[in-house]
Amino acid sequence: MKSKAAILWDTQTKWSVEEIELDPPKAGEVLVELAASGLCHSDEHLVTGDMVLDPAMAEAFNARQFPCIGGHEGAGVIVDVGPGVTSLTPGDHVVLSFIPACGRCPSCAIGHQHLCDLGAFSLAGRQPTDFTSRHHALDGTDLGVMCMIGTFEPLTAVSEASCVKIEPHIPLDKAALVGCGVTTGWGSAVNAAEVRAGETVVVVGLGGIGMNAVQGARLAGADKIVAVDPFENKRSAAVTFGATHAAGSMEEAQFLVAELTKGAMADKSILTVSVAHGDLIAPLLNLTKKAGRAVVTAVAPISQTDVKLDLFMFAMMRKELVGCIFGNANPRRDIPRILDLYMNGRVLLDELVTNRYPLEDINQGYEDMRNGTNIRGMVVF
Repeated sequence: MKSKAAILWDTQTKWSVEEIELDPPKAGEVLVELAASGLCHSDEHLVTGDMVLDPAMAEAFNARQFPCIGGHEGAGVIVDVGPGVTSLTPGDHVVLSFIPACGRCPSCAIGHQHLCDLGAFSLAGRQPTDFTSRHHALDGTDLGVMCMIGTFEPLTAVSEASCVKIEPHIPLDKAALVGCGVTTGWGSAVNAAEVRAGETVVVVGLGGIGMNAVQGARLAGADKIVAVDPFENKRSAAVTFGATHAAGSMEEAQFLVAELTKGAMADKSILTVSVAHGDLIAPLLNLTKKAGRAVVTAVAPISQTDVKLDLFMFAMMRKELVGCIFGNANPRRDIPRILDLYMNGRVLLDELVTNRYPLEDINQGYEDMRNGTNIRGMVVF
């Protein structure tokens, strides 16, 4: 069948919206008609090359990163199911989880669905069911798909393991945001940082993930939430999501947090900048108190291996530095939970979307992200 999609043919190029050929779903797969897709910075990491596998790793995973259909934050309606699908039927509403949850691997079995074994193939661009492609250019070239789902297209074939069924009354354009950014940010505060009532929290970087780390900290009961970002419009918007104070840089925040805590510093600090680098870790830990916890959620270039920190003080002050992916969430539990909070007015989703775009304007959407205009841009089909 014919569809259209935004394709990245190589790094440092623009997204190309083209007609494609889409195969029907095979065993264990479903066909989803998408309502919307968020424009997440992770797809920008493909453009810049930060998230491109080296040749040896790509060969090991039989990866097809380019050409690639982008997008990994979407929601829609099931229109067809392949053989062996048992949990979904046509007409079901689903959020596509950018990390699948098979429910059977060791990580899923102990409640760590964000570390599902199938997630190891997220950048391989293939279907996790049989490691082949369902998406093809009109000249027959197999197309990779971002995170095995590819939401920069109105119709996509995905594994049943990537789908989380939701209630049909939930607006699909809002539900799309929970497939990545909202859950990642919310979980950074609630799950990874384990924010407690009365604590002081610093969130560094106020994009789609950072803004949700702010509201995750608010929901967890933080008393003071310091939002850090160089863009004034984002610092102002953070107040809506629960920030009590704001700073334009980590250096500025250090003086502010010291004043707010009488020198003790923040209980929890969360790094959600657009691109993580090793020289950000020392100032992040400087914002964190003795025995406090610093969470790194931001994606670093795959080649980034050097981290700078005061190792002596790190040990002597018993600070914690922890990693976080997908908010350390269990998508089959946390996606419906967050959507319930949204429907009850406790999680803000409408306010996250700054601008909406047709698929043909996807490059403008990413330009607006780069220049700080958007908290979250969204493609609406």
